[in-house]
Amino acid sequence: MLTMRQSPFDLFERLEQQMATAERIPQAEVIDGDGAYTVRLELPGVERDSIDVKATDRTLMVSAERKGAADADNQQPALLSEFRTGTWSRSFRFSTGLDRDQLKASYRDGILEITAGKAISHTSVTVNVEI
Repeated sequence: MLTMRQSPFDLFERLEQQMATAERIPQAEVIDGDGAYTVRLELPGVERDSIDVKATDRTLMVSAERKGAADADNQQPALLSEFRTGTWSRSFRFSTGLDRDQLKASYRDGILEITAGKAISHTSVTVNVEI
């Protein structure tokens, strides 16, 4: 409900402030290859050192942080900045297990590409019946 002291523009400004502080979810592309999964994430402006890739049996987790220009040393704050800064994270769960020894990641031109080999799992087991 709007009061006499509150305009719709104030509501939009508050919404913009909330969105600026919210955690980001990067755009992704997942490819299911013959022997490996390939995951590509858009992480523009993120420094390579701030990217963290972790894998468990069937889950791949990626997090990164993009710092603003004001965070850098000896930089004056921008008069206007529409760059998105903050922490980004994303996780993926796969139908087959991941071979963590075959996990590779590369970062170029704002695109993080992760290749995760599929683990060899045996779905059936033969059991001898004793008399």
